[in-house]
Amino acid sequence: MTWANFVNVIIIAIGVGVCGLSVMQVSSGIHIRPEVKRYFQLFFSLIIIYITMHLTRQMMDGQAGKGVHVAIMIVTFIEFLASGFVAYLISLLILFVTRPDNVSKKIAIYYLVLLGVHCVLLIISQFTDLFYYFDSVNTYHRSSGYILSNLASILMLISSMVLLIRYRDRVPRRIAIAFWIYLIAPLAAIGLQAMVSGVQFIILATVGAAIYMYSAIIREQTERYEEQQKEANRLDTELTMATRIQADTLPNIFPAFPDREEFNIYASMKPAKEVGGDFYDFFLIDDDHLGIVMADVSGKGVPAALFMMISKILVQNYASMGLEPKEVLANVNRQICKNNREDMFVTVWFGSLNLSTGKLMAGNAGHEYPVLKKPDGHFELVKDKHGLVIGGMDGVKYSQYELQLDPGAKLFIYTDGVAEATNAANELFGTERMVEALRLAEEDSPKEILEMVDAAVESFVGEAPQFDDLTMLCIEFVGRGTASEQA
Repeated sequence: MTWANFVNVIIIAIGVGVCGLSVMQVSSGIHIRPEVKRYFQLFFSLIIIYITMHLTRQMMDGQAGKGVHVAIMIVTFIEFLASGFVAYLISLLILFVTRPDNVSKKIAIYYLVLLGVHCVLLIISQFTDLFYYFDSVNTYHRSSGYILSNLASILMLISSMVLLIRYRDRVPRRIAIAFWIYLIAPLAAIGLQAMVSGVQFIILATVGAAIYMYSAIIREQTERYEEQQKEANRLDTELTMATRIQADTLPNIFPAFPDREEFNIYASMKPAKEVGGDFYDFFLIDDDHLGIVMADVSGKGVPAALFMMISKILVQNYASMGLEPKEVLANVNRQICKNNREDMFVTVWFGSLNLSTGKLMAGNAGHEYPVLKKPDGHFELVKDKHGLVIGGMDGVKYSQYELQLDPGAKLFIYTDGVAEATNAANELFGTERMVEALRLAEEDSPKEILEMVDAAVESFVGEAPQFDDLTMLCIEFVGRGTASEQA
């Protein structure tokens, strides 16, 4: 073995080892996108095949025999085929990164045609010695048409250079440098190889440039992932704060009015996301009237939560003016429609309960039916008249109705997240199951009633994810006279 062949063996062995380690590393990378993994697994595997076949051909070169001749022809065919595919892959990568407007598909087809031409010419060479031939002792010789063996690769690489120049603003600087090194290094190696014949500097240049390009791309992806993680952590922190802020805006301390014995009230909200669009509210309009609100904003997440806050404040403000429910809904709708570029809407049930008489005046803007239990009866749906949702159209007039709550009566209001809770079989919980759950605990306190409904929904849904906010409120009217007698 000549010193040049010895150096070549070392170069190729190092190249195979480095490429093999790169395949293992990219396969185990947890922060690397799947398509990037698949690309570099194939890319480095082809380089390994290319340089391994090159080494095998060199070791078989000059050894006579028909079996050796067949083997060396196959090995050389695979070597040239792999080199064409390597050029094709690097060209596709540069095409993907530069993203040329409206011509990406055409360029990709152009590359595929060049690869096809390369394969066809390589097959022809096996029968006509177009690229190379082997003499009687199986020594490798280049033919007059050898330049054609690199024609497709050269055209691909020239096209890639044009793309890198034309769309340089779209390629990160680190990756652009890596691409140029990969494109230019083999040319420099060819010049060096001409001065030091026999040593395969082109293989060394190909492997080195490939590793550098891989490192640049993975480093870019890793840094991008870290930035995304920082942003995600920041958003998580802000969402956690938003969740706490939203929870604090809803009445959440019970008993809510320890000094008022005329009623017993309890409410809960379980958002589907960190922040929800549902909201409930209850507040003393004056010493003799209790305002009760249940609402559901269209959409989910932060936009719905912001819309919810606005709606909640408007309802409470207009209710505090002593307006009737139909007037509260109309005024809130008018204000919402003034500035509603996103065309969001909210369903609202609003009631004003007279704490002396038990008379409840209520209005419904597209919300779910309330459920009422009279003192001597069971929970039943109250199919009240629905008006248009708040935010649906300006100038809408709303109606209102009256319910009489005698001492011992209980009223349950909720959002559609209860009735529309869905299990793994895509079945809805439904209002019938909800009413059944209410009746199981109808003699209990409002808190226990809500816990019963929540448990029933949770049991029905099972492991299926929660798709909608789950919000409920129950009030038991005790009455002033009854409260005094119990005292």
